[in-house]
Amino acid sequence: MFEPAILLASVLNGLTMGAVYALIALGLTLIYGMLHIINFAHGAALMMALYGVYFLNRELGLDPYLAIPVLVPAMFAAGYLLYRFVIGRASHGRDENILLVTLGVAIVLENLALFLWKSDTRTIETAYTFSTVPIAGALIALPKLVAFGGALAATAILLALIARTDLGRAIRACARERQGAKLVGIDVEHVFAMSFGIGLACLGAAACFLLPAYYVNPQVGNGFVLIAFTVVVLGGMGSFPGALAGGFLIGVVESLGGLWLGESLGQIGIFLIFIAVLLFRPQGLFGART
Repeated sequence: MFEPAILLASVLNGLTMGAVYALIALGLTLIYGMLHIINFAHGAALMMALYGVYFLNRELGLDPYLAIPVLVPAMFAAGYLLYRFVIGRASHGRDENILLVTLGVAIVLENLALFLWKSDTRTIETAYTFSTVPIAGALIALPKLVAFGGALAATAILLALIARTDLGRAIRACARERQGAKLVGIDVEHVFAMSFGIGLACLGAAACFLLPAYYVNPQVGNGFVLIAFTVVVLGGMGSFPGALAGGFLIGVVESLGGLWLGESLGQIGIFLIFIAVLLFRPQGLFGART
């Protein structure tokens, strides 16, 4: 058995990494969980956002956290335009077409990154990259603590957006009854494009929080998007608190699994829990029965 201090450190590190997973899953929760759009380009978009943070730092010397006001609006605009002029038009309103179009977008983005920047793995170094903060005898990386706080703040902002704004009410209306929303005058395509933009804006924030302690290459998004889909289903379709809780759960399980089984087998526990939830609570931890 491991010492309690080692277990505590593993749990805390899992919670902080889980916050990053939650932040990535928040955008997918909006796109996939509420609007029922299966966005296979989510991981590729995260990869492009990470490259954006990298080049803003390398070319302009911009700190990753100071890049948030630049990258979040840029990712929102990219998501809005991508849906409005590519995904929405190419899909012709059919969900199965959206699946194929987003898969095609993902392939194009990954191969474009390979062409432009090769397959090299790139990192950045900041004054706080290797900084740690002692918590209850455990040393936690400062960038992970910042990501933890950022995930909580992003969840609160999205909850307020969905619950208290006209756009949020329009998104909920489109999620519940698309044709009914059209009948009452809601521009459904605009709402979908806004939702897609918000989902990619979450990836912009996640990239800014992630890169000080992580890396970027053209394939980096694939692993994250698989976990993000797992988080969305675990937390409950369309539930932002569920995405946050699911991210924390996945992070802790992965961390403890890596501690006991080694890094290569650390993710087994994630998919065992995923299967158990599908068997015994298919609506997710925070989802309501339909």
